[in-house]
Amino acid sequence: MYLTDYHHHTDNSFDSKASMLEVCEQAIKNGLDEICFTEHFSVNPKVPTYGHLNFDRYFSQINECRNRYNGRLVIKAGIELCEPHLLRDEYKEALIDFDLDFIMGSVHNINEEKLRIYMQNKDAHAVYQGYFEEVYALVSHADIDILAHLDLMKRYAIDTIGNYKLADFHSIIEAILKKAIERGIGIEINTSGLSNKRVKEPFPSKEVLKLYKNLGGEILTIGSDSHRAETVGAHLGDALSLAKEVGFEYVYTFESRKARAVRIT
Repeated sequence: MYLTDYHHHTDNSFDSKASMLEVCEQAIKNGLDEICFTEHFSVNPKVPTYGHLNFDRYFSQINECRNRYNGRLVIKAGIELCEPHLLRDEYKEALIDFDLDFIMGSVHNINEEKLRIYMQNKDAHAVYQGYFEEVYALVSHADIDILAHLDLMKRYAIDTIGNYKLADFHSIIEAILKKAIERGIGIEINTSGLSNKRVKEPFPSKEVLKLYKNLGGEILTIGSDSHRAETVGAHLGDALSLAKEVGFEYVYTFESRKARAVRIT
């Protein structure tokens, strides 16, 4: 099986201290064939990810790693955009000169508030409904390849209001998935929830993955969302087993934003 991790952060992201070289070394030790670095980026000065990513530094490191590990590890240049459905012209201008292989979109802020802040003084239904509505706006308008950690809200809500039930939000989640399929946008199995002792499941849940497959969804990546070198590829085997169980025959890699299917064996 060709093993990939398509969601990883280094010290090019504001919330990681990992060295790209160390991540690549560990990826090879862990048996990975391909990794895509997906650093946080925002054009909105009011959110935490703004102003940290230096593209010259990032691509210099990508090129250094590609030269050093040529033949041992395929290294792709990606990015994780925060709320890319907002300020779309600014995002387009900011990225126009860069040769990215892969673009993820995520909701980390709502109304320019971190999710932990956004959820305060709201009941459980309002928290999740508002979050999923924001994700729907993202997938409807953003120029992205993959929707990152579709139900991320549960990471922040699980200790206070608990996890959500698909039945309670079926219509909005189905709308998100249908829009993604319509626009050729995939989703990921983000394994960071499996590393979280409170969440204990991936983003999104198995039930959401089943719904995506039943609706005709095919484009699927797997990412650890790791911010440390030692956890590159974490829970990859679990994610592949889950993908097969749900009915997926392929996971996907990207080059110059073109998807390529890799059979799950």
